Amino acid sequence: MRNFKSYRKEIAIGFLSVLAIFLLYAGVSPMPLVAVGVLASAAFLMTKSRGGLAVGAAGGKRPAKAPSPLSFEDIGGQEQAKKELIEALDFMVKREEIRKLGIRPLKGILLTGPPGTGKTLLAKAAAHRTKSAFVAASGSEFVEMYVGVGASRIRDLFKEARNQAVKLKRGSAVIFIDEIDGIGGKRDGGQQREYDQTLNQLLTEMDGIQGDESVRILLIAATNRKELLDPALLRPGRFDRHIQVDLPDKKGREHILRLHARNKPLEDGVSLERVAEETFGFSGAQLESVMNEAAIYAMRDDRDQVSQADLTQAIDKVMMGERTDRETTREERERVAMHELGHAFMAETLRPGSVAQVSLTPRGQALGYVRHHPRKDSYLYTKQALEDQIMIALGGAAAEELIYGGRSTGSRGDFEQATGIVRTLIESGMSELGIVHPEALTQVEWARENASILDGLMDRTRQHLAVNKDKFYEMLDVLAKEETLSGDRLRECLAQDAGGGASSAHAAS
Repeated sequence: MRNFKSYRKEIAIGFLSVLAIFLLYAGVSPMPLVAVGVLASAAFLMTKSRGGLAVGAAGGKRPAKAPSPLSFEDIGGQEQAKKELIEALDFMVKREEIRKLGIRPLKGILLTGPPGTGKTLLAKAAAHRTKSAFVAASGSEFVEMYVGVGASRIRDLFKEARNQAVKLKRGSAVIFIDEIDGIGGKRDGGQQREYDQTLNQLLTEMDGIQGDESVRILLIAATNRKELLDPALLRPGRFDRHIQVDLPDKKGREHILRLHARNKPLEDGVSLERVAEETFGFSGAQLESVMNEAAIYAMRDDRDQVSQADLTQAIDKVMMGERTDRETTREERERVAMHELGHAFMAETLRPGSVAQVSLTPRGQALGYVRHHPRKDSYLYTKQALEDQIMIALGGAAAEELIYGGRSTGSRGDFEQATGIVRTLIESGMSELGIVHPEALTQVEWARENASILDGLMDRTRQHLAVNKDKFYEMLDVLAKEETLSGDRLRECLAQDAGGGASSAHAAS
């Protein structure tokens, strides 16, 4: 049987209608009453729409539900981060032990690292492990031009977490705020801005000054810009643990690939270890995209299983974009071929056996590309290794100068990569400037040193390529006809030089 709440809308409409008729009969205009009703309805609707946090705050409440059954075993490539997080979560699980030892419960855990590394997944797994209620929000949801709205939403967020814990009969709740730098940025001491008040409210809630302490709340936040956060937010007693969530290594990448391959039929002989080797620097999100795109390629060809070739194409797509149907003139095509051969020749000169394929297939914004064999994961680089990377990047522009007497706009991305490596050289104290703080250099000094390093390496690159100038035209015929050139065919051509000019030139430099 329906109760009074089910009829309150009809009752209110009937009451207002009778009141309006009575006022008309009494000779009183009902328009002020109508205006008040309209304003009240508008205010109510705005409250409903504004309060719609992802956790259901301020009117948009969702029914309480348990966290998704995601465990730490379902997350790959973050063994160290998982170990640190599990240790921190034990303070919520082992309540009697921490009470006996007088340990203060953790208030917050900050996950920092590049995008796509699994910070949100770690937060969900944390809620599942501690059997806690789980609510989530993004930092941007608290930023408003209206004063007090953000602070109100923070209060609603913590209130909703407590309410869900009570409904689920849980003694704890995990709140996850993604991109917390949206509300936790450093305060500059100026006038009270909206997000300053929002941050102040967040600090108050984390300190437990307000609210029901019978439900223990753990705040997990994620950001890839930790340096922007306010020091008051980072101190112990608020975010007690700072856990770095880095890009996965080879072993971690293979683990992630196997997790995402569980629901995908793979052909016999498919090597996920090889895919892991070829995806150095990929995040977990990019690896998931590789597996998904590979399955799409298999579906396009009406095949029931994913092949190794599908995975190879998927890696290229994630790195450089989808293959395009961009048409180029013959002159442009030949220039692109010479440009890519310049990269390939320099790579083989400085790192023999590194080139897997040279292609003229347009992908994304690139009209051609060079695929390299996977290298071992490296996290430290010598000056020689960085200079080799710069010279390989400059190889395309140097080849165009050698063959055509000038460069094209196709070298723009190569120069951006080269200048980025030069910056690493300077900041690492491996330039002629010696050990120097980057902020101590003026723009003129930066430009002078950058030009000095790049000009010197460009000269060395030209010398390397000049030795194999005749080989460009020989490889051009093969590349223009077949659109691809294998690394083995490239090495066969270079090996025909009995004098070993390329090797001697490299040794002389």
